[in-house]
Amino acid sequence: MIRSKRWDRHDDTVASLFTERAAKYPDAPCFIVVDGRTWTFKEMATKSNQVARVMQDHLHLKRGDVVCVFMPNCGEYVWTWLGMAKLGAVSALVNSNLRHKPLLHCIQVAKAKAVIFSESLAEAVAEIRPQLPPELKLFQLYGKCGDGIIDLCTELDKQSIEYPIVTEKPRYKDTLLYIYTSGTTGMPKAAVLPNSKYLLIVVATVHMLGLKPWDRMYNPLPLYHTAGGLVGTGAALIDGIASVMRPKFSASNYWTDCIKYKCTVAQYIGEMCRYLLAQPSRLTDSQHQVRIMVGNGMRPAIWQQFVERFKVPQINEIYGATEGNANIINVDNTLGAVGFLPMLVPKSLHPIALVRVDEEGNIVRGANGYCIRCAPNEPGMFIGLIAQGNASREYHGYVDKVDSNKKIVRNVFREGDAAFVSGDILVADELGYLYFRDRTGDTYKWKGENVSTAEVEDALGNVADHRPCIVYGVSVGNKTLRWLLVALQSLSSLYLSSHALLLTYGDEGLIVNLEGG
Repeated sequence: MIRSKRWDRHDDTVASLFTERAAKYPDAPCFIVVDGRTWTFKEMATKSNQVARVMQDHLHLKRGDVVCVFMPNCGEYVWTWLGMAKLGAVSALVNSNLRHKPLLHCIQVAKAKAVIFSESLAEAVAEIRPQLPPELKLFQLYGKCGDGIIDLCTELDKQSIEYPIVTEKPRYKDTLLYIYTSGTTGMPKAAVLPNSKYLLIVVATVHMLGLKPWDRMYNPLPLYHTAGGLVGTGAALIDGIASVMRPKFSASNYWTDCIKYKCTVAQYIGEMCRYLLAQPSRLTDSQHQVRIMVGNGMRPAIWQQFVERFKVPQINEIYGATEGNANIINVDNTLGAVGFLPMLVPKSLHPIALVRVDEEGNIVRGANGYCIRCAPNEPGMFIGLIAQGNASREYHGYVDKVDSNKKIVRNVFREGDAAFVSGDILVADELGYLYFRDRTGDTYKWKGENVSTAEVEDALGNVADHRPCIVYGVSVGNKTLRWLLVALQSLSSLYLSSHALLLTYGDEGLIVNLEGG
């Protein structure tokens, strides 16, 4: 926290701290792209300077303006948003898998002045272009550009490599990024992430994991999410701990990548761990130098098996929400735990709490009108107590303030206090170790994404002649699954007269395809 207070006092930003490091260690590797190129600090600085200048020339971009970044994992992704940060502008990190209505929604809610996209995603942008506002500028990186699309590579070559001239200096508490997260209903929501929170995550990553300057972090996670885009980039940009970036996760190449690039820290999400365990045993399973794995969603059922097979001495499981103010981490390898609440510290000093809920997931209040703390081993709603002005406990929420306010509960333990409601049920044991139990909203995990069932209902409705449909996620065993497949096949003939349901089950769960739709 000493570093955070110093940065706050000096009004530092991600861009200013990166610039200081780049000046000291220009030739040190910052990002190493698997089977690609290595980006040094000098190259990252140069390219981010140039992209900032392009945006100034074409958009008069300034502090507080928004630009959408729509790219797959690559070094260019980071220096693009870093360039915006040097101007005090906000980069909205759009999921590179989105198409059609969800993609259009993400651009619209950001109120962006421009979209920067790569050649591989040009077709996705072209599909929604008729619905985009005419004043929105489109910049394409690499490849042949269509009519009205600005060739970013050509424009970069015209610019000086010097730091852009900025009239309004970016500040520590200014918004740095919008990161989209699925809520319990509707389309993705843009969570507000200021410089202060990004830098707090850097401090937590480096110090809680005990990272050293010579460590290398393996990052196969999407850069548009918090895990890949913050945990996977922050230690590199601010502390010089090089990040090895893979464009897309590969179970068969995970450990060979770690060996080839001498990685000592590796990132995961729970589904990846299942895929890695499903791979045939190889010598490479334990020939790597990885001493720490950090991520979320490691199931207790596979935890010990994973440690024993892959010989990773330290698993740091993280729990948190992009839009929230409460993030916790398991630092001592306690199997299945996502964090720890020291029982010796008075509960009134805890920044988080578990509070009692009813069967519907609604918070229950006592006779005095306040929330009720859960007893040990009693499941409850995980909340983060808000303290505006405290970087670790501030609540920034979403771009849409109505959505933000829906995640706040007031008069929690005393009159006038407030807390962020996670929507997740956790339980604490007698020692204070916290364990994830359930999610109360209508969402489920798919390839590491929190998917709202409302999004699936919307998509199914479009291909099913707008017939009403209801989608919900359930945990099913093989026998139940076979029954479910038969039942859904029968229902398809009743409700989808012009379409046929093709149902299969694979590593990614139940897959529903609509023939003809």
